[in-house]
Amino acid sequence: MKTVKPSKRNGAYKRLFACMKPYRFKLILAIIVVFISTFAYAAAPLLMGNATNALSELLMGKEGDGSFLKFLLMMGCAYALNAILSYIGTSLIVSVSESTIYDLRKKVDYKLSKLPLNYYDTNSYGDILSRVTNDVDTVSNSLQQSIYQILNAIFTIVIIFIVMLNISGVLTLVGLVVVPFALYAAAKIAKKSQQKFNAQQGGTGELNGLVEEYYSGHNVVTVFGREESVIKSFEETNEDLYESSKDGQFLAGTLTPIMQNMTNLGYTLVSIIGALMAIFAGLSVGMIQSFTLYLRQFSQPLTQVMQIANTIQATGSAAARIFEFLDEKEEVPDIENPQFPEKLKGEVDFDHIRFGYLPHQTLITDLDITIGAGEKTAIVGPTGAGKTTLVNLIMRFYDVRKGAIRIDGVDIRDMKRSRLREIFGMVLQDTWLYNGTIRENIRYGKLDATDEEVEEAAKKARADAFIRTLPGGYDFVLHEGASNIAQGQRQLLTIARAMLNNPPIMILDEATSSVDTRTEVMIQEAMNEMMKGRTSFIIAHRLSTIKDANNILYMQDGDILEVGNHEELMAKDGLYAKLYNSQFSDNK
Repeated sequence: MKTVKPSKRNGAYKRLFACMKPYRFKLILAIIVVFISTFAYAAAPLLMGNATNALSELLMGKEGDGSFLKFLLMMGCAYALNAILSYIGTSLIVSVSESTIYDLRKKVDYKLSKLPLNYYDTNSYGDILSRVTNDVDTVSNSLQQSIYQILNAIFTIVIIFIVMLNISGVLTLVGLVVVPFALYAAAKIAKKSQQKFNAQQGGTGELNGLVEEYYSGHNVVTVFGREESVIKSFEETNEDLYESSKDGQFLAGTLTPIMQNMTNLGYTLVSIIGALMAIFAGLSVGMIQSFTLYLRQFSQPLTQVMQIANTIQATGSAAARIFEFLDEKEEVPDIENPQFPEKLKGEVDFDHIRFGYLPHQTLITDLDITIGAGEKTAIVGPTGAGKTTLVNLIMRFYDVRKGAIRIDGVDIRDMKRSRLREIFGMVLQDTWLYNGTIRENIRYGKLDATDEEVEEAAKKARADAFIRTLPGGYDFVLHEGASNIAQGQRQLLTIARAMLNNPPIMILDEATSSVDTRTEVMIQEAMNEMMKGRTSFIIAHRLSTIKDANNILYMQDGDILEVGNHEELMAKDGLYAKLYNSQFSDNK
């Protein structure tokens, strides 16, 4: 289970408070308000002690000037002022906290758009989701609850300690002699509980990853009868999370009784010594009363800090995970003066490119080929040959290590990514549709398209017929993942979306793999019409669908081993011919 190192957690606290810098004036005002509020609250016991002394004098028959009522009134005003300023201080701190979290969420959202595809390929979606939701929420709740309590605790301890010293240095020494022992025990417990809370945060991300993985693959798990294995894996991870959470909460929960018992011992000692000082040293009963109240007030913030220690620890772990995410290496930024082809024709030149996903791995060693403008190029080969990798490089989801990819003579690294990707239209094997109407999903390819353009694209993709059979037609609402229509229908909608975009270069990754043979023929006809005059790259496993391609690239182990059209490669009787004949034989 992944945990956060103490050094990272400590650095996270500094960075978290640095995020509050834009709101420092409001935070300073909150600190001042909390200080005055705490001072008013700390003054009340002293006023009560004076009132008690004044009452004693009245009861003993001594003349008074209304001091008793005056002190009572002042005590009431002190408590009222504390209540009002506590409300104002809390409001200010909540405002600072929410503004800080708002900014933090914006940074996280911005970061999601700047991370390279490799980050998503090498990290589970569940853990990423946990960082940007659970961890941010943990920090948000902690800031709101903890800042006021910590400020109030610090001011209370300092002010009350000074007042206690002024009342009696001896009683202060007696009352606080047990505090170092209590703090030492609390620190030891907090250190152990901190480790458990680190494990809890990491375990939450791991569990979310498992849930996301198994939920998305539920059908496969069911088909292969692996439910028991999935449940066992979930239970093991859940058990680890349970143990770390239980141990952390238990250890943190012991802090309060330890502090209370230690302070109760000090309270008892003060009562005994205070009584002796009242008898032999002339210390007034009112001051002893005030001192005992102050001792209670002094222990309360210590107990309070111990109580929120678990929250502070969880906050450090969550913040460290967030900043670790924000520190991830981003895509190489666009150059300052980007270029773009003066006239976009669609010629793509792979100039001796070399590439691998990992530093120690080389997938493509030396790819050197030029695809003419308007040509239809099919990429075929066994699984893992590098077909999809080639497409990812064209779209600049990854950058090549060596060589260059040029479109109409311009290196794609010299273009803005957003402008480069506008050139392409993509239809992938894995369909992606969101919760919305069919019309909205098709229009995703061109947001300013009219209803007529949307329907025309659907007709070209042979999707119009089935759309009109649905309740509401084009206004039929798709569920999440478009689970309320068939897989083949989903594919038709993604094809319609690409057709609507009408891009200069098309990329089709097994675009017809999920439709029946009859529909496939219709889609192929529509695609052939759409690709006329456009450069297109087709990744295909069914070789019968790409026989009319201008170029067929046979890839294996990241390199192009054969190039030609269908007739040329079949006449060569090489790797492509063997692959084609094996499929033909399989289909007999």
